[in-house]
Amino acid sequence: MTLIIILVDSGLEIIPKQIRAHPAITKNLIKRNFSSQLLDTALHHVAMANLPNYERRGRPDIAHSCILNALGSPANKSGHLRFFLHTVQDRIFEFNPEIQISRNYNRFKGLMTKLLIEGDIVAKESPLITEIHQNLPDLINSFGNSEVFLSSSRGNIIKDKSELFLNPKSQNYVVIVGGFQKGGFSKKILNLTDKIISISQYSLDAWIAISRIITYYEVIMEIS
Repeated sequence: MTLIIILVDSGLEIIPKQIRAHPAITKNLIKRNFSSQLLDTALHHVAMANLPNYERRGRPDIAHSCILNALGSPANKSGHLRFFLHTVQDRIFEFNPEIQISRNYNRFKGLMTKLLIEGDIVAKESPLITEIHQNLPDLINSFGNSEVFLSSSRGNIIKDKSELFLNPKSQNYVVIVGGFQKGGFSKKILNLTDKIISISQYSLDAWIAISRIITYYEVIMEIS
């Protein structure tokens, strides 16, 4: 069956209109340069101070690392993985397992800006990234026979990978991972499942958590 990773509340968004006139924005913004139009706290942190929930926004680097880890895995290459990205603006995108995501950060930012503007990325009539017009509960329900976990440092520690994936050959597994830099999950996310798990005694970066979860799955499924 399939391992489904959903990266939630990712800090991916176009620079909001209310801060576009700020000097920290205008000095880097180039209309014809897609990558400059994506909110990025590394460049725009001074301007972002007046945005609601600014600490959870403007982190495309987190999404970049997570996507590279997930799509570069043997689980993905063998057809056992589906990867979804949910943004702070409540948009959901599915990544074609065959897409080649650039390791160059600026090129990635340009692609994400184009995605947010156009809704889909298509090449030679093949969908590479597709916007899913569902909310998170409906998306998860659409997976049918699935075990749903939320990965959090506050969850019950999984000491043995077999505790996490008991029946990987007979059911799908959905694992929700936070794509934000600070704070906890919102009630909306917590309501998606009552199964909250931790895969380490330490608080892990999202891309490390995703890598470890996928590795556990690969070992259980004997994917090499």
